[in-house]
Amino acid sequence: MLSFIRSDLAQLIAYTPHPGGTIDSPGGKPAQIDRVDTNESPYDLPAALKEKLAWTYQQEIETNRYPDGSHASLKQAIAEYVNESAQLPDSPITASHISLGNGSDELIRSLLIATCLGGEGSVLVAHPTFSMYGILAQTLGIPVVEVGRNETNFEIDIPAAQAAVANTQNPPIRVVFVVHPNSPTANALTSAELDWIRSLPPNILVAIDEAYFEFSQTSVVSELLQHPNWVIMRTFSKAFRLAALRVGYAIAHPELTATLEKVRLPYNLPAFSQIAASLAIAHRQELLSTIPEILTERDRFLEQLQPLQKFRLWGSAANFIYLRPNLQDPSAIGPTLTRITEELKAQGTLIRHTGGGLRITLGTPEENHRTLSRLQEFNFGD
Repeated sequence: MLSFIRSDLAQLIAYTPHPGGTIDSPGGKPAQIDRVDTNESPYDLPAALKEKLAWTYQQEIETNRYPDGSHASLKQAIAEYVNESAQLPDSPITASHISLGNGSDELIRSLLIATCLGGEGSVLVAHPTFSMYGILAQTLGIPVVEVGRNETNFEIDIPAAQAAVANTQNPPIRVVFVVHPNSPTANALTSAELDWIRSLPPNILVAIDEAYFEFSQTSVVSELLQHPNWVIMRTFSKAFRLAALRVGYAIAHPELTATLEKVRLPYNLPAFSQIAASLAIAHRQELLSTIPEILTERDRFLEQLQPLQKFRLWGSAANFIYLRPNLQDPSAIGPTLTRITEELKAQGTLIRHTGGGLRITLGTPEENHRTLSRLQEFNFGD
């Protein structure tokens, strides 16, 4: 309706955030709401760490002053964590290899601005995957090329991807986004996919999203220094339990991180978020200690759902699972997914209908028990 807005944005569908516990149901709001739809940790920060953050806010943060715009101390702490978690000898990753964003979303946007803006490039994604790569590209007027995945293991259709890279011109593909492990399908990159991204030419940026690294314990960071055209993105929103504070980071060649510093907004990370992330890294052993329980719950969840044969299941390398109704009629899958989502929501379980299936985050054992019971009781008949 407003003539000054770019015409192409009328066709864009914005990212839809999770309901956040707001449930409107004819039967009234359920007494218990299980938010297993956004791949967050089911556990809040321990009370002692919250108290320490509160004390820091009261005693050390001057709210009338801008935060540290260089993020220097946090970058150093992240570099040390990256080296330690990857068991890299001689600590090759330094603070100069790190760039921080207000969530990984800001980093994705900065990467697009640095590479493709002004008609200089398009991006390649494999569907289904994290929707923000495409959404953010479209908001910047950057073309998005999509290829499919093999539904046996959700490996990228590599021949299609190779053809897209070879044939896409005006503008050519400048960024390839891959996720390790992928969301919503929870699969880690296969050896064939890894070989493919290693083979991509140096004029294409390979953005590898490792948001779920702490759960998969699988990373390509040990190869990063051999590939100046790679960038690895990670987040504090998942295993580190800081989703409310929006801290993401990129690991890349210093020339690329220096470019990201040029295009990001100044003072993009609030002082409280920086302090919380530093505290989380300092207490990483405590915060990451719940991961074995979450992975055990994941395996138990899949084990108990498998015998029902109601759902088509895939393995998971993350803190969530992906499934679809096991129906003969493909046209019935979409409506059934919607019905499952709505019925579980009415009962108090929020799950995510995305990518042609259901993505379900592993919560606490009690939450998982309720989710599993409700899936088991779902009636496909009506």
